[in-house]
Amino acid sequence: MIVAGVDVGSTATKAVLVDDNGKVVARALSDTGANVVRAAEKAFRKALAEAGLEEWDVGYTVGTGYGRYKVPFGNAQITEISCHAKGAIALFPGTRTILDIGGQDTKAIRINERGEVQDFCMNDKCAAGTGRFLSAAADVMEMSLDDIGPASLRAAKILKITNVCTVFVEAEIMNQLARGASVEEILAGVHASIAGRSIGLMRRVGLEDEITFTGGVSRNSGMVASLESRLERRLNVHPDAQFNGAIGAALFALERATHGHDGDTAGSAASAAGAGPAAGAAPAAGGAA
Repeated sequence: MIVAGVDVGSTATKAVLVDDNGKVVARALSDTGANVVRAAEKAFRKALAEAGLEEWDVGYTVGTGYGRYKVPFGNAQITEISCHAKGAIALFPGTRTILDIGGQDTKAIRINERGEVQDFCMNDKCAAGTGRFLSAAADVMEMSLDDIGPASLRAAKILKITNVCTVFVEAEIMNQLARGASVEEILAGVHASIAGRSIGLMRRVGLEDEITFTGGVSRNSGMVASLESRLERRLNVHPDAQFNGAIGAALFALERATHGHDGDTAGSAASAAGAGPAAGAAPAAGGAA
């Protein structure tokens, strides 16, 4: 049996196919853009092509993310909070705190040993502390997102960034460059600023070991290092971390296809029950969400 999870994020849409053992057999990513339905269909078809399958080979599909109700081929819709909990505890069974940083929001989630959501907090009203904040810094520096993380690790010191607003941080970076600050020191400050805001979110829900870092920003080595330095502990970062929400959705799909459960398709935060089998690892595709 093959089932699917499709995570429609604000910046990127991810699709994952898993087999009846819960192993990931294909994953795909596409830009969300303005047409959410098209993005969901594109990512799903790319995953099917990677696995050499057709749409009718998929027994059940769960949509998640902000655009979950725009997945026209989905059998059910479950919130991203529940799906991130499901995916994280499948990838790392010891997970108790999840930090997900995407293109437009940041989520902190606390779960128990069964993967049930105990509390969560989201920064979804402002792009500060998200992938968009990093994108703004990269644009000013005329650098790619893939380069700013490694560059920040080369800084001799961390320059304090006082602006948390994505709009105004660009002006602050320009001012710092004019004063002679190095690109590396500024980028270290940008990453430190995001790390501080993210840790604040995690503390609001209860910061517990183990911490699993997911979302497109988890691919940024500078962000991982900045968080680990401030937390004084290692983070779980899986090669499929960017696909974590889609993996959780696919594992929910597997449960429903296997057990015939047709419960609350809204997927309340408290319904993220049970740990699925660990997903197969593969390098994640690019993207910021």
